[in-house]
Amino acid sequence: MASLNPITGVLNTRRAAHFLRRTTFRYTRKRVDELAALTASEAFQLLFTPAPLKVEQPLYGTNAVTWINPPQPPSAILPAEDFELRRYVMGWWVNEALHDIGAGHKMEFFLHQYLSVTAESGSTGQFFDYLQLLRWGAFGNFKKMVTKIVLDNCMLNYINNNLNFVNNPNENFAREFLELHTIGKGDIAGPGDYSTYTEEDIVQAARVLTGFGNAQRHLNVDAETTIPSGKGFPQSHDFMPKTFSNRFNSTIISAPSNDAAGMVAELDSFVDMIFAQEATAKNICRRLYHYFVTRKISAEVETDIITPLAQTFKDNNFELLPVLSQLLQSQHFFDEDDSSATDEIFGAFIKSPLDLSLQALTYFELPIPDPITENEKHYLTFYNGAVLERMLSRTGMDLFYPPDVAGYPGYYQDPVFNRQFFNSASIIGRYKLPEILLTGTYAWVPSPDAPIGTKLDFAKWIKDSGNISAPSDSYVLVQELLIYLFPEEPDTDRFTHFLDVVFLNGLPPGDWTYEWDNYVATGDDTEVSIPLRRLLNAIMYAPEYQLF
Repeated sequence: MASLNPITGVLNTRRAAHFLRRTTFRYTRKRVDELAALTASEAFQLLFTPAPLKVEQPLYGTNAVTWINPPQPPSAILPAEDFELRRYVMGWWVNEALHDIGAGHKMEFFLHQYLSVTAESGSTGQFFDYLQLLRWGAFGNFKKMVTKIVLDNCMLNYINNNLNFVNNPNENFAREFLELHTIGKGDIAGPGDYSTYTEEDIVQAARVLTGFGNAQRHLNVDAETTIPSGKGFPQSHDFMPKTFSNRFNSTIISAPSNDAAGMVAELDSFVDMIFAQEATAKNICRRLYHYFVTRKISAEVETDIITPLAQTFKDNNFELLPVLSQLLQSQHFFDEDDSSATDEIFGAFIKSPLDLSLQALTYFELPIPDPITENEKHYLTFYNGAVLERMLSRTGMDLFYPPDVAGYPGYYQDPVFNRQFFNSASIIGRYKLPEILLTGTYAWVPSPDAPIGTKLDFAKWIKDSGNISAPSDSYVLVQELLIYLFPEEPDTDRFTHFLDVVFLNGLPPGDWTYEWDNYVATGDDTEVSIPLRRLLNAIMYAPEYQLF
């Protein structure tokens, strides 16, 4: 029986590593060791408390000027084309995700996946506003979040609600709001009937959403979020009553007044109607489960996990944290609700390109070029050229350019799900990662030798970082790397392969001790770098490393 009962005692290293990998992009041994001494409740509170931003907004140029909030000073020289600044906004977000010591950016990406837009859906400033809205909603009320997204300028453009007028209705956003953002499509019950809503409900929903359109930044700001947003244009809204199907209990929604306030009241009633349906809470809980636990939901999980989570969601007025707290501290999340603690959850996911890249960058503590003193190297060379292009795009994830309105297929597309992150089109890119880190170059044609602005000095990292307790001991070195980099500690045969075959290459352990001591004494890493490079490549190529 799958169980939401909380685990007891401190986490220990294995459980702490699992918890950290699943909830944050910043994965380090120090953080694992810190969480290992805490209870699940203490660890949850630590990671699910908003962490401050490293830099409040993107910076541009040699003077590191801001241009979003507040507007750039008159002396700032910015690119002639606004789109050139998008790379800075995307690089800014990835840098914040990499440095976020909590689960904030992991939750922001969850919201981005299910409330998707592309970086080109609006101006650079509007895209920044969208990211700010994700941050606002990451640990908050999901019902409020999906209401706010209706008036997000990027969303209004992306799914065409800015073209939804009383005399020329556009049903695109209404359809996606029901299918993707809230209640979800159920099993087909008849022509135009998806058991949770009908085609006629889409028509009525589109009427509710008429007249909501773009507004110029800073001329219209949401009072609650303080983030620029779109607004209601009463002259373009359908103020006649809307009658929904029996799927929504034949609810009739009418505006209390023929003005912008009446439009907002209608929208609130529409959202209330959707969230009053049991299917809505269950749909969102399934998505949280897919994102944090496993992609497969069995009949047992549906009954024992999803149904009670949905009740918690409703009981707490659709706040995300109570649901996440119950799920991520549960025996089920840690695979301790059956006779085998190693058969379902740990290592059940193939790492997304984003998890693969950021968790490697953080675990090996690569220095990042400073956004103020090395502005171009930070945003363009490292984040745009190395991370967004080489580490993500060439492994199948064009970050902030999901292929369609449903987001990135690896998170939702049944039955393949996250297997799409590891296929013939992405495998070369995934296996390029250790080369990129060790050489500090793009490692791709064209310009394979072009520097990325940082480099992993593996020997120095092992010597100075404190991540290996006894570097001169080959057994300890290999063991500690495998314990922290694999989701499960390997068995004896697998460990022996990495130690004797890969690392020592058939030589006695004393040879490694001699070479390491010589490196520490002289600073010459020539001899130790060869087996270390061999070991790192083998670990990062291993099937176990691709999982979490």
